[in-house]
Amino acid sequence: MEIVGQTELCFPQLNTSCMKTKRPHFEAVLTYTALFSIALLTAILNLLIVISISHFKQLHTPTNLLLLSLAVSDFFEGLLLFYQIILIDGCWFLGNFMCALYQYLDYIISSTAVGTMVLISIDRYVAVCDPLQYSTKVTKNRVKICVCLCWICSVIFQTLILKDNLEQPGRYNSCYGDCIFVINEIAGVADLFFSFIVPITVIVVLYMRVFVVAVSQARAMRSHIAAVSLQGSMKVTVNKSELKAARTLGVVVVVFLICLCPYYCVALSSQDNLMNASSAAFVICLYYFNSCLNPLIYVFFYPWFRKSMELMFTLKILEPDSCEANML
Repeated sequence: MEIVGQTELCFPQLNTSCMKTKRPHFEAVLTYTALFSIALLTAILNLLIVISISHFKQLHTPTNLLLLSLAVSDFFEGLLLFYQIILIDGCWFLGNFMCALYQYLDYIISSTAVGTMVLISIDRYVAVCDPLQYSTKVTKNRVKICVCLCWICSVIFQTLILKDNLEQPGRYNSCYGDCIFVINEIAGVADLFFSFIVPITVIVVLYMRVFVVAVSQARAMRSHIAAVSLQGSMKVTVNKSELKAARTLGVVVVVFLICLCPYYCVALSSQDNLMNASSAAFVICLYYFNSCLNPLIYVFFYPWFRKSMELMFTLKILEPDSCEANML
């Protein structure tokens, strides 16, 4: 019986070791295999998006720059999922410093992804609701500045939120091999407000407005009250293109909200803002899984992504002047 008891510990040689979560062998193998596959697929697919948008000059549009920022954050989410796999059985083997660093990076990347979603919603709002001013209001330089500010603000904000955990890694661990973090009440409310409530409200309000305008424009395009001039015909074409992009990114936003909300629901239900990564494994992995879904959505809705993957897999991307290829 002593041997059995020892095998249930994260570190059998230590009496202060945490207990390992017992799982049937088949369930454990299935869980690890599935999560490893999702993490690997997430990292690879998002890396393909980063390479596509970065390499092909024709894809250097304001909207695609936002998708690039989202793909970068999703790529790192895929890498962090490998660390989350370690916590499935409730044991952390990499030490307190790596635990604190893992949490810190996870918060930064998650916060940046939410901020990027807000920027995408603003981009689609301007494109659909004010198409004539879109090219002057939304430029590549302005988008680059907004993306940089999004990442910088996420780093600063999460550094303040996780200050105590960064100063003394492992200070809240109850046993050796634990990896938990505690956020004080004020920091918890601030994080909930600025990382969830405000961004989600902005996203929902903007996309509701986009939906209303899209419906009205669709009705206008179906009407045959008056003859359409050449200039008006060009405007309708632009609107159709922007509406299609809005629908595609709308799917991305909706999927993002579906994967994000359970995580914060669990966080809200946790007492004293205590979040144990093992007990919240399902909702955390669901949130990570969103990073894998985004590239799959692009495969179905963006012809340029399918074409760029074809060029990469056939190694034509290595040819001279391949960056000048026609992707649209």
